[in-house]
Amino acid sequence: MTNEVVTKMEVVETSERPYMKEIGEAEAEIYVKGAPGGTPITVIGTKAIRDGFDATALQQAINTRSAPGVSRVVLNPDAHAGFGAPIGCVLVSPDHIYPGPVGVDIKCSMSLLQLDVPVGELASRTVRRALIDAICERTPTGAGKGTRSVPKARSFSFETARRAVIEGATRSVCDEFGIPTHWAERCEDAFHRGHDESTAALESRLDRLVRDGVFSPASLREKLQQIGSYGGGNHFGECNAVEVVDAARAKAFGLRDGHAAFLSHCGSRGFGNLLAVNQFKVLQAQFSKWAIPFPGDDRELVYAPLGSTEANNYLDDMAMGGNFATVNHLLINALVLEAFQQVLPGTKGELVYFISHNIARREVIDGRPVWVHRKGATRAYPAGHASLAGTVFAETGHPILLPGNPRDGSVVMVAEAGARKSCYSVNHGAGRAMGRRHAMRTLDQKAVDREFADLDILANTRQYPIDEAPDAYKDFKEVLRSVELAGLASRVANLKARFVIKDGDQSLKGAA
Repeated sequence: MTNEVVTKMEVVETSERPYMKEIGEAEAEIYVKGAPGGTPITVIGTKAIRDGFDATALQQAINTRSAPGVSRVVLNPDAHAGFGAPIGCVLVSPDHIYPGPVGVDIKCSMSLLQLDVPVGELASRTVRRALIDAICERTPTGAGKGTRSVPKARSFSFETARRAVIEGATRSVCDEFGIPTHWAERCEDAFHRGHDESTAALESRLDRLVRDGVFSPASLREKLQQIGSYGGGNHFGECNAVEVVDAARAKAFGLRDGHAAFLSHCGSRGFGNLLAVNQFKVLQAQFSKWAIPFPGDDRELVYAPLGSTEANNYLDDMAMGGNFATVNHLLINALVLEAFQQVLPGTKGELVYFISHNIARREVIDGRPVWVHRKGATRAYPAGHASLAGTVFAETGHPILLPGNPRDGSVVMVAEAGARKSCYSVNHGAGRAMGRRHAMRTLDQKAVDREFADLDILANTRQYPIDEAPDAYKDFKEVLRSVELAGLASRVANLKARFVIKDGDQSLKGAA
């Protein structure tokens, strides 16, 4: 790394909150004096959404925009305070890599499995309860939980799991896990390679992490045994009824009106978390060693110039975490399909899409090759985008999977031409309105459980986690309204929850 000097940039303010110049009903800009290139922060959100942004998230966005090598920052309507950069933001840089705007759950993602089960077959609570039990027998939930903790998990060897994090969802890896190989074609990225575009770099890096003690041989085995499991916190599995809005695009995506689909939210589990946390420690130590100030005095906004050893190591670690998350999701979907087939024999299912919202990707923005960091943000390529050429989504744009909450539903969207203004990105969901402790102090558990009962939504937990209750999140309707008014994306289908799989362990919070 070079000894780059960073100063806290002066912000244009009218009060304690930065001034936002409104440029549309759901768009605004924040100007940061002295920010590299002078480009303002792009803000997506109606006035109601913008007024709800917390001060910490806004300051984090300003710190991020003023950091070295950053050329663009986008604040999405689901934005809220995170570590370093806000959750719900996009950072673009041509020459630096930032761990903070990826986060500690590398490649936290969404996937959607379309089933051929008519929704009417789920009317029976007995059937839904049997499906919940069958899924939970195959896919454990919660921090630290691995596949050995449930009786019907898919068995796999350590060597197969090791190959998964090095190779990703290749045909041979999918075959060994019992994953339909053609599902890889429905992934945003089926696999990630090392900083030099090789798998050899990842194999060497993983061996180095074991030699350096970041993973002990035992801990590596334990973390890799979590492939095929959900985490805690906001991770979930959810059976939904599909309500098609755009018939032509829904058909192209493989969505079936009036049928069940299964939505999953998970990431790279303890494996990716350990990789990310270690990277923060390593880079923070380097900043201290070389007396480099942190952007905005924030220790979580560490970075590395591309081409440096530090950047190469981070890119390799991110790639391995990304490969874990990909195979994890695909295996979860295979196990969910297996569970449906146990309860409803003859059930067929196909993956609609798998898409991440905690990753940095090499893309072209404004005609320039850059690294686009999406933290709690989702890629949104419209029809005709060059990167979709040769894929099944070239003429439609790819599916965007946006979870809301069980009460208000979720949606499948598709990008429109206006996504260019947000660096081809949209929000990754509703976004938190309350911190977990605040939600636990202020929300009524009985009221939450009564609401789920009134809506006939079942869950695997005795009580729905209060810190994950719908009212702990922003108004999803207003969030979606922001996306649509800004011209970023349009709705293809609504998803209405019929049952939910969550982590029932109330002693452990978070998503690792």
